[in-house]
Amino acid sequence: MPRHLAKLAIGLAVAIFALAGAGAAVAAHGKPHKRKRPQPTTAVLGGVNVIGLNYGSTTASIDSAIAQAHALHAKVVRTEVAWSTFEPQQGQIDATTQSSADRLVSDAAADGMRVIMVVDSTPCWTSTAPTALLNSCSPVFGGEANSWPPASPAAYAAFMAYLAGRYGAHLAALEVWNEPDQSNEQYFAGPNKAERYVAVLRAAYPAIKAVDPSLPVLGGSIVGSNGAFLRLLYEKGMKGYYDGLAVHYYTLTLAAVRSIHEVQLANGDRTPLWLDEFGWSSCFPQESIEQEQDCVTPRTQATNLANTFRALARSPYVAAAVSYKLQDSSTEDFGVLGAAGARKPSFAAFASALASPFGSISPVTLRLRRKGSSLIASGSAPVGDYLRLEVFHGKVLRYWELFTLNRFDEYSLTLPPVLGTHGLRVRVYQYWAGIGKAAQKTI
Repeated sequence: MPRHLAKLAIGLAVAIFALAGAGAAVAAHGKPHKRKRPQPTTAVLGGVNVIGLNYGSTTASIDSAIAQAHALHAKVVRTEVAWSTFEPQQGQIDATTQSSADRLVSDAAADGMRVIMVVDSTPCWTSTAPTALLNSCSPVFGGEANSWPPASPAAYAAFMAYLAGRYGAHLAALEVWNEPDQSNEQYFAGPNKAERYVAVLRAAYPAIKAVDPSLPVLGGSIVGSNGAFLRLLYEKGMKGYYDGLAVHYYTLTLAAVRSIHEVQLANGDRTPLWLDEFGWSSCFPQESIEQEQDCVTPRTQATNLANTFRALARSPYVAAAVSYKLQDSSTEDFGVLGAAGARKPSFAAFASALASPFGSISPVTLRLRRKGSSLIASGSAPVGDYLRLEVFHGKVLRYWELFTLNRFDEYSLTLPPVLGTHGLRVRVYQYWAGIGKAAQKTI
């Protein structure tokens, strides 16, 4: 969905370094942290965000989207359901929108896929928007008034129960709203966001479960990875009213997933993560930045999608990874299809990853070269997390640095001259993959 994406805040600097004195042992906080991960027995649900269900969707566009998602080997498709167009008047279901939803769900079921419905956009009749916005509110064309939460959470709950009853058998999950912590307020505007979101979630969850106890309900749909908003949700009583926590991370995706999971554990929350939006825009070199994210090349987009999905497939606490999105629009290039429908390099790469989730991931590479009195370490690595470079003299760790890749998944670091250029062992690894996947060179 078009949006200005929130920037990641994990609480770590982009580059951190430490230099140990000659013969000194490395400080405790400088040692790499070793963790044993349980090996997954099943892959995460893999899929793609497709066309939203509103007045702009047609039978032909729905059929095409589901056919392409099936060719992509998606197990799930995620679609936005605009409550405001589905129920423009209280208790009155719009036949055109419902027909579109019927078509998408039946198409997906016929191709062996299930649907994640994320339901947002408050109808004019229950929006809490200021009067000035309500005066121009239209049930047909979404506007600012639709981004304000409902005056009656019970009305939203009743609509979610209706969707559960009509489509539950073919749904992977019902997701309660979209990005309530998004700073641009495109989806959830107004004050007291955490309190008002929790009120909506606490109303929707029991209503859905009363209709279909086995249907997963997703809460959160949050973009912030530093845990600030999630902690507020816990304080307001969120726990116990969702089966999975939906998150959307575009910057340092793997690091963000790990960070929010640690916040979960610290708050006694072991529900699985549903990363149902992540991706890269292939807008380079035409553009440099799109939706606050660095543009990448089509080939880099392809590599990033495949590597990230396969990394997530190995995580025991991630239930789903759903890319954003199937097809480009006139304003953004996050799709695996171009705006006209042509397949980009990312289509084949992501299809391969979805079909073979435990396949190989691009390795970390390392090259060393001398330049004057300094040593330059350069190479490439899979995207998504911080990397750590370590320099040893014998068995003594003399220097370490935490860094991120550039938009081409490459790095180049000039090491401090005091280290010298001889008799050194250099090691580089990605935190998510661990030391076992490190690249190492001696000079």
